[in-house]
Amino acid sequence: MIEVSVLRHSKTKGNLSGRYIGVTDEPLCHEGILLLEGKCVPAASCLYVSPLKRCVETGRILYPSLSPIPKEGLAECDFGEFENRNYLELNGNPAYQAWVDSGGTLPFPGGESREAFALRCQNAFLEVIEDAFRSGDRQIAIIAHGGTIMAVLSRFAVPERSFYEWQVKNGEGYLLQVPDDFLRVQHLTVLRKL
Repeated sequence: MIEVSVLRHSKTKGNLSGRYIGVTDEPLCHEGILLLEGKCVPAASCLYVSPLKRCVETGRILYPSLSPIPKEGLAECDFGEFENRNYLELNGNPAYQAWVDSGGTLPFPGGESREAFALRCQNAFLEVIEDAFRSGDRQIAIIAHGGTIMAVLSRFAVPERSFYEWQVKNGEGYLLQVPDDFLRVQHLTVLRKL
């Protein structure tokens, strides 16, 4: 059995202004660094991160004794034409309104579809778990993005929930219990919120 702490990166300037920050490589802002001060996280012997600065920085703050292992597939969704823009800037944009009306299921214009994004994240998670089983690591941490966490848990988690029901705030996440037969059954248990 493997215990996985999966956490969303802390706040960035774009998060504070409600922007769609996907592939934009923003560092943590001052508020984001302060949010992590004194945060207690479960122990880990291995740290996987999205390669984006905000995740690497969050990982270094929360797990200072571990070297972050970047995993491309854990990166946030490419929001295409909506990237680095907020609701006010997109208000009145027909493509944005169509995306909102679809419940977030339409592909982002010029970006990723939710299906392609989710599959990429789910495959990266499977690779991380395979690595952990192979190396014998039984407590690992993953620092990723809100969308990444939603994509992974909406596929593998018990109790089952829909994509958006797994939303977490910056610096929060879940403690997961991955059974030894996970690669066969592809179900894991959410123990608690972090």
